[in-house]
Amino acid sequence: MGESETPPEIDPAIRVVAMPADTNVYGDIFGGWLVSVMDNAAGLIASRHSQGRAVTVAMDKMLFHAPVSVGDEVSVYGEITRIGRSSMTINVEAWRRHRFEEEAVKVTEADFTFVAIDNNGRPRPIKV
Repeated sequence: MGESETPPEIDPAIRVVAMPADTNVYGDIFGGWLVSVMDNAAGLIASRHSQGRAVTVAMDKMLFHAPVSVGDEVSVYGEITRIGRSSMTINVEAWRRHRFEEEAVKVTEADFTFVAIDNNGRPRPIKV
């Protein structure tokens, strides 16, 4: 997805509203909450692509660009950037939009690596 000033022109994997329970003492959204939402979005993409269960094994290059506030709409986009035998890397971007505005701002991005697993929790080949 790379560097851009507008959100990707694809449907978001997840769209949520930041709530008061997700904040620190300063009123900013916890970075961990945002990572969790991004991991969920990447997991949806990984499971759909691998046609089954897939688990997070790594997260790389996490960059925070801007804070998220209570009431902000957070849209998370993901794109598969690498596919191996049983693993895949998904670049994920989170964008926020203030509740009564149209402008979206990229707040964070990271690369998530997932491995497709079978019912016994062992890596399995990804169907192409």
